[in-house]
Amino acid sequence: MTRIHSLDLSTMDVIVKLAGGNPGAAIVLTNILKETASIDPDNVMGGIGAVLFLDTLEIYEEKIWMLYKYVCGSSTVKTIAALRAVQLGLKSRHQLLAAIDGKAEAFNADEALKLVKERLPDFAKQEAA
Repeated sequence: MTRIHSLDLSTMDVIVKLAGGNPGAAIVLTNILKETASIDPDNVMGGIGAVLFLDTLEIYEEKIWMLYKYVCGSSTVKTIAALRAVQLGLKSRHQLLAAIDGKAEAFNADEALKLVKERLPDFAKQEAA
């Protein structure tokens, strides 16, 4: 069940609800909020859109950190790309969750990034420069 039930929460409230006291998750969420606009200019909701999608996928607390650290190699770009790949139907929620749960072969963050860049040419454009 999702944790964000109202859009009138402050950014800090959203971080606290999703991070659940996990400091690594709070850092990842903060980075996503700060960096999404420049990484994914096609995301009309910016960083909050990516963060709310984590809620939709029911990825919380240490799972946020595990997504960032282990699945995406400590890359905010790849973390946002992983979320976008699922959002765009290029990868499945099941694949992403399996990778977070330790089945590394279930989801390849580099491949997800490549697929997202093919679909959204402006994605991480500054990273390629």
